[in-house]
Amino acid sequence: LNVTEEEFVLATLAGCTEYKSILDVVVNAFYVQDGRYCPISERNLYIVICYLATFQLDEIGLQHFSRIVKSLDTAKMQQFLRFFFNDLYLNTWIKDEWSHFYDSAYVKENWIDPLVRWQPKVQKLIEKLTDKLSNRTTTVKTLRVTQPKEFNLTVPKPRAIAPPSPAPLPALPKRQPVPPSIYKPPKERKQLEEIKTKNIQKATDLLLKANTNQFRCATIKPEKREFLCRIISAVLVLWSQISCEQACLLFKTMYLDTAHKHFLTQYFEELTKQPQDPIDNIPIKLNTAAILREGALCQRKLEEELKRIENLQQGAGDSSEFLEWQKQMRGKDLEEQLAEIECRRLQGKLSYEEAVLAHQNVIQENKKKADLLREEKAELMHLYAEKRLQEQKEVKELVEQVMEGHKNVKQVKAKIQEYKQQIVQQVCEESGELRRQALEEKEDQNRKRYELIQQIRAIESIPSIRHKFVDLTETGGHGLFGEMSIVELRERLALLKEAQKAAEEEKRDQIIHEKQAKEQLILDKLDQIAQFRAELGRAAALKQEEKKKSQSGERPMKDERILNLQKKIEEKTMERKKQAGLL
Repeated sequence: LNVTEEEFVLATLAGCTEYKSILDVVVNAFYVQDGRYCPISERNLYIVICYLATFQLDEIGLQHFSRIVKSLDTAKMQQFLRFFFNDLYLNTWIKDEWSHFYDSAYVKENWIDPLVRWQPKVQKLIEKLTDKLSNRTTTVKTLRVTQPKEFNLTVPKPRAIAPPSPAPLPALPKRQPVPPSIYKPPKERKQLEEIKTKNIQKATDLLLKANTNQFRCATIKPEKREFLCRIISAVLVLWSQISCEQACLLFKTMYLDTAHKHFLTQYFEELTKQPQDPIDNIPIKLNTAAILREGALCQRKLEEELKRIENLQQGAGDSSEFLEWQKQMRGKDLEEQLAEIECRRLQGKLSYEEAVLAHQNVIQENKKKADLLREEKAELMHLYAEKRLQEQKEVKELVEQVMEGHKNVKQVKAKIQEYKQQIVQQVCEESGELRRQALEEKEDQNRKRYELIQQIRAIESIPSIRHKFVDLTETGGHGLFGEMSIVELRERLALLKEAQKAAEEEKRDQIIHEKQAKEQLILDKLDQIAQFRAELGRAAALKQEEKKKSQSGERPMKDERILNLQKKIEEKTMERKKQAGLL
């Protein structure tokens, strides 16, 4: 390097080192946002460009800066300059981050305002780089060709006149080869084949899934166990009002899966065959809340029974006849409800048979429509092939016209190249003078900075005393109520801890006494519950024997509507089987 270039490189290196903190703010943000895919090895390149644009653009000028930028990679420089000279970024977060290191007024006056002032001119440079990226034109250098000279040979003697040679045959123009697209099938046919294969694959997957899951209804899913438990609990409530046969008929008429119906009917048939265990023999583990709750229930029932006995002694009537009548009416309502449920189930089965017949009719209509669509598709493919041939003829004519226009472009390019070379020579002469002036101004500025740094270092080298002694027995002297020293504060905290321990011991003794009293109360409740359960077991056994005797002669009757619906379903099933045989 010559002296001028060496001074410029050293000044740039010193500036990048001095302002490294504020340059790292911009470059780090660029790598986070727009330069995510840029290699980290080019970080120093972006730091140098950022330093020149921020601190040296007024000295070196836009022309010299443009030469430096254009000598580097066009895509990288266009991306970084577009990010750095964004007006919104300069006035917001870049200004705020630089204000953490220097005074905000100094940052705005000396750095932000010049960048905003240069922003329109730099934007033109960015547009030129963008155009260069979009065009990507490469100039081929024309080499100097050697011009041969003829030899100075002896002129031969004229020969005798020979018969005229025949006229040369005219050269035929070279024909273009036939495009390979003519021998290839059209793309539409390939797309239709792909769609057809996808539909076949989808149909096979659905068939396989249907075959694998066809017996899924035979297993009880975990999410339906809660529903079955609710049904069992509801029927157990009505167990005293309906017979076992009525319960099995109720489960058959419900809209449940086959496995659920079979499970419930088998469960209740076995329930009637097995002898009922007394309630007292069932082991039940109760917690404290359950014991207290059941004890309150036993006490309430005992009080109600005593009140009823007192009312009978005073001459009140017995409600047993009304309860018997109510039981008979509920039995009739239940039989009507079962018949209505059976009718609804048969109506649903009848509608299913009708839907199957309608579906078979729709399949026949769809087959006819598919035949019509195939014929229309063949006609459309024929028209498309003719249109394709016409478009190929038009493209051939357009290519011939474009080839004629390319012949006149080479002359225009040669003239433009000569004009650009003249402009480059003028720019180089002007940039040399501007560079000398910028170096002189930079030397003065560096000398002033060096003197200012020496003064700041001399001020920082003066030592300062920062020791302070603390007495723990003295108060702070802030003038507050209840102000005390650290020693007094520690003594008061020790007294408070002793008082807190004494309160905790007293509370612990109180909790132990309350716990013993509660345990004794629970034991009394358990004795009361055991007596009450024994009495309930005896009453339930007597009631079960009476119910078996009363329900031995009852049998469910079928309704006329159910018989009619069953006949209709059999007719529709026969008709559906005949239609399926025809299909």
